[in-house]
Amino acid sequence: MPLKYVTHEKISLKQNSELNEKWLHDRICDDPTILGLGDVRVIDRERAYANAGRLDLLLFDEDNNRRYEVEVMLGATDPSHIIRTIEYWDIERRRYPAYEHVAVLIAEDITARFLNVMSLLAGSVPLVAIQLNALRVGESILLDFVQVLDQADLRVDDTEEDAGGGEVDRAYWNPRVGAALMQICDQVLAMINEAGKQPRELNYLRGYIGLRSNGVVQNIVWLAPKPTKKVIHISFRSDDANTWKQRLEEAGVAVNVRRDRRVRITVTSEEFQAQRELIREAIGLTVKAFDE
Repeated sequence: MPLKYVTHEKISLKQNSELNEKWLHDRICDDPTILGLGDVRVIDRERAYANAGRLDLLLFDEDNNRRYEVEVMLGATDPSHIIRTIEYWDIERRRYPAYEHVAVLIAEDITARFLNVMSLLAGSVPLVAIQLNALRVGESILLDFVQVLDQADLRVDDTEEDAGGGEVDRAYWNPRVGAALMQICDQVLAMINEAGKQPRELNYLRGYIGLRSNGVVQNIVWLAPKPTKKVIHISFRSDDANTWKQRLEEAGVAVNVRRDRRVRITVTSEEFQAQRELIREAIGLTVKAFDE
């Protein structure tokens, strides 16, 4: 069926009483990948700092160990927002130096003056500028995010402190990742309960799916379905992390091991089924070691 051309009208969110900044934050939090920053998730929102205001959004790209400090403003860029964006980026990078940090400013109108100023900071502050175009198409609103400046080139450290980004339920995950990846989560849970001394259930967070037992969080294994790449990360910590890295790599499984002995397996649905017994062994030994 051929595509149908429809006209649109660009609107200003700043001049709209209903589609305000909070509404925009909600839309980004519903699906942060709309920003074009990759497979990111929300760690925090309206994060407060002593004597320094509040950071609009803190996003995390697990695959690249990168955090984005995001400031959102309606209308045109102004000096105060530029300063705040860099200030929040500096606070976060000092607090959490193990991550790569990138300052992001989103505005409806990114002026030429702003781009000139930001270009002067190239090499000193990693910056991404995103222009938001709000378009009315019939009775609907379309949000178009366009990167007009990308200076996010920093060193990547290999350690990580994770955060879940708030509790949700299965209904949050099902439409986002699809049945195939959610079935893997169920199968991993079955492996955990086969090996464990106590029953556990999936604990759904915005950023990943962990475990709990009798209401107590027990993230001995945690799962991160990635719908855009159609893979799932299965992570656990092991004293034999390097041994597992070797065994998994020999089996053709994508695996990453970090300094904190965290093993992260990355598989598609097909790869999970093909390597099911090896993954079962790794998970089983992890659970048994925790339960001893």
